[in-house]
Amino acid sequence: MMHIQIADEGTELAGLRLLVVEDDYLVAADMCSSLRRRGAAIVGPVANVRRGRELVRQQRPDVVLLDVNLNGHLAFDLAREFETEGIRTIFTTGYDVAFLPESLRDSPCLQKPVNLNALVQLIRANVPPAR
Repeated sequence: MMHIQIADEGTELAGLRLLVVEDDYLVAADMCSSLRRRGAAIVGPVANVRRGRELVRQQRPDVVLLDVNLNGHLAFDLAREFETEGIRTIFTTGYDVAFLPESLRDSPCLQKPVNLNALVQLIRANVPPAR
């Protein structure tokens, strides 16, 4: 019997800067290390809206991975700001996509626990065309 393994390491995300905005330290640490192993440069992680906003302005990441609920504060306005600035956002959340406001329902959304391979595919599909 043949087993197909999906590599835990690779270069699929090489050259991409990803901002992780996640308030759960263990989830953030795991996500960041997994994405680094796939070649991404990680900005953050940060656990709140204020720091997320600051790092987007300072570092201009290619894609933002954004938890919906940051210590009790919903991050929808932050996602809209990023959208206005042309920065793609992928929601990584425990909520169902139906929880997103109508204006953000077209945003990519993965439910936790996030499948790494699905996340990598979404990141690659959402990289700005200039990359």
